[in-house]
Amino acid sequence: MNTEVIIETRDLGKDYYDGDRVIPALRGINLKIYRGEIVGIMGPSGSGKSTLLYVLGLLHPPTSGVYLFKGQNILEFSKEEQAHFRNRELGFVFQSCDLLANSTVYENLELPLIYAEADTNIRRDKILRALERVGLSHRVDHWSNRLSGGERQRAAIARALVNNPSLILGDEPTGQLDQKNTDIVVEQLRNIARQGFTVVLVTHEDEIGRACDRIIRIRDGILVSDGLEAQAVGSPPKIGPEPTVSIT
Repeated sequence: MNTEVIIETRDLGKDYYDGDRVIPALRGINLKIYRGEIVGIMGPSGSGKSTLLYVLGLLHPPTSGVYLFKGQNILEFSKEEQAHFRNRELGFVFQSCDLLANSTVYENLELPLIYAEADTNIRRDKILRALERVGLSHRVDHWSNRLSGGERQRAAIARALVNNPSLILGDEPTGQLDQKNTDIVVEQLRNIARQGFTVVLVTHEDEIGRACDRIIRIRDGILVSDGLEAQAVGSPPKIGPEPTVSIT
């Protein structure tokens, strides 16, 4: 059971401003997320759960606090360093998939590799490996707008994986899927966590929450539960099996 801390936040806060009025979206968030976990972030609408995800993904800067990633305070990085870090260490999956409609699956997955300046000689291997992880290697040369809804979301997950990041962040990744495809995508995400990736999902669906190793609950910008309370005192969090696949 892996207890390597990937994410640690200390008194993390995020404020928005409406004229002279301060709107606190996150207030004093303290949490730890471990390698190989699949973690859900849940809470009512407007609770701050998506804000937390975007802060963890370096898409929104926090107003206060500390954010450690593998022990590094990445808030001290320059904007350029944060952009490079985000491309190397983080993968994103959004509700709308955001695939380029008039491009092939291969071309969609190639974009992050181009941004990362990956050698052209290794791109196809990386793309095929990512697609294999979500069961879509047979769709590599298909047009993305001809995929089913579930296949598009799985292609989006593969795109998030193609740079072999440490952390996958998903914002309602099954929100536009039917039950059958939701089940498929959730199982793919669980398989990814078993391979040593860490997955953090914002969701409002209880069924998705039950598929996670634990649930972080947010209300009014405050962390009300980190999902570890049910663990026995002194026990590590419930995390999926140690990875059996070599991550390269």
